Amino acid sequence: MHVLVGLTDPSEVDTQAPMEPTENAEEATQNSRLNGSPEAEEAQVDHRPLPSSDMRSYALLTPELKEAYFKFYKATYTKSVLDIKTKEMVAVGASLVSGCKGCLEGHLKKAKKVGVSAEEIAEVIAVALGVAAATIVDRSDIANFNLGGLYGKPE
Repeated sequence: MHVLVGLTDPSEVDTQAPMEPTENAEEATQNSRLNGSPEAEEAQVDHRPLPSSDMRSYALLTPELKEAYFKFYKATYTKSVLDIKTKEMVAVGASLVSGCKGCLEGHLKKAKKVGVSAEEIAEVIAVALGVAAATIVDRSDIANFNLGGLYGKPE
């Protein structure tokens, strides 16, 4: 599966600039393991061509929706209770948990610009990791409960 690098700051959007396809981390790992092996051919399930270099971010939004989104996004970065450094740390964590590669890259760059340290980013990653792990526990607990305690309680 190929994903497009997303844009995170609508105020800096060049809607005429092409978006370049990139491979996700899982696919990169799989490809590096399989490269050159007979399994490599078999592992390529998606035979669709890569997106065209003419692909544009926000291409499926109407002009009205795009304008509304940009207005909302800009409003989240106006002066408020949270300073810009804190907002970028929140954005990095949210990007990690939501799985948005383009968002993560954009917000890591912005975080660096506003003075977020490597130690702070490491802590943001640890918090996001904790939330992601808790999500798995929560989903499995709910599924087991919804199935009438199919697997009972772990000892």
